[in-house]
Amino acid sequence: MNIPLSSLSARSSGSSGSSIRSAHSVKRPVQATIKRLPASPSIQEYTAQSSSTLALPAGQFDIPRPSVPAKEQKKPLPLSEGKADVSGLILRALTWLYAGAGFLIMASMVIYILFTGVPNLSASLFAWTYTTDNVSMMPAIINTVLITVLTLAVSLPIGIGAAVYLEEYAPRESRFVSLVSVAAETLAGIPSIVFGLFGMLLFVTRMHLGLSLLSGVLTLAVLVLPLVLRTAQEALRAVPDSMREASYALGAGKLRTIFKVLLPQAAGGIFSGILLASGRIAGESAALIYTAGTLAKPAFDLMSPGATLSVHMYKLLNEGLYMPQASSVAVVLLVLCIIMNLGQMLICKKMTKGSIA
Repeated sequence: MNIPLSSLSARSSGSSGSSIRSAHSVKRPVQATIKRLPASPSIQEYTAQSSSTLALPAGQFDIPRPSVPAKEQKKPLPLSEGKADVSGLILRALTWLYAGAGFLIMASMVIYILFTGVPNLSASLFAWTYTTDNVSMMPAIINTVLITVLTLAVSLPIGIGAAVYLEEYAPRESRFVSLVSVAAETLAGIPSIVFGLFGMLLFVTRMHLGLSLLSGVLTLAVLVLPLVLRTAQEALRAVPDSMREASYALGAGKLRTIFKVLLPQAAGGIFSGILLASGRIAGESAALIYTAGTLAKPAFDLMSPGATLSVHMYKLLNEGLYMPQASSVAVVLLVLCIIMNLGQMLICKKMTKGSIA
């Protein structure tokens, strides 16, 4: 099919014309847009503006200050966090309630003892010899101090030594360690009258020691031994293993590590057990009635009987004739326990002062 050249030229000219017109039509709005845009300042104008801004008088600055955003509204907490806050508040309130109740109970007991006992104190109660007229408590005070010191002297080496062996030498997961721990916890919950009957059958009758200070000391040593053992064991367990490893790394042996590192670090927990044990010894009466007797006489001989303050107070209350004097004995016993505890705390501070921090 032959197409004449004239038609081709006409078509090409038509298409080129239309393309030129479309290009002109696109170009015009772009130019109009460019004309409407603000002209950018030249370098000289920008320099002049900046210099004029810097030439403001002193104390006037045209520095725009950032706007402070408005406080955002607190979003409501999720339901789980709200419940946690409520439970925390309840637990805190219960903690304060129970702590306050315990403090009020102890404070009321101390106030009652002081108000009923202090007015009945007299010089005759501190006479050296006991009679039915003065019902002196001086022999009981001496016996209380003797029994406390001797009982601690017997029970502390055994209890602390057993705790060191269980924590440092014996395998911690062995049956022997678990058996000793269970036995100690069980003995700690047994009433003192049971220990008194045990001491009467073993020390007084079987070993033929009779009613004596030594029988009472041995019985109380068995009584407080589980307490000393468990507190010393927990105190040694609280010492970090890094202290042991550092001591071994410096060339110290097992025994030196125990006496120079572990025991000074655990002295606070061990002395806590000693305080509890001494308080129980001074206030014990049931175990001593069957082993040390109720004789109101200083027991300077270990084989002689003697009554402590708690036993002396029990005897006065049992007779029913010396109720005011029994209240005064309670005051002296309270003060004696406080003095012994303060003395032991001072000893603990001096012993732990030079320990490793």
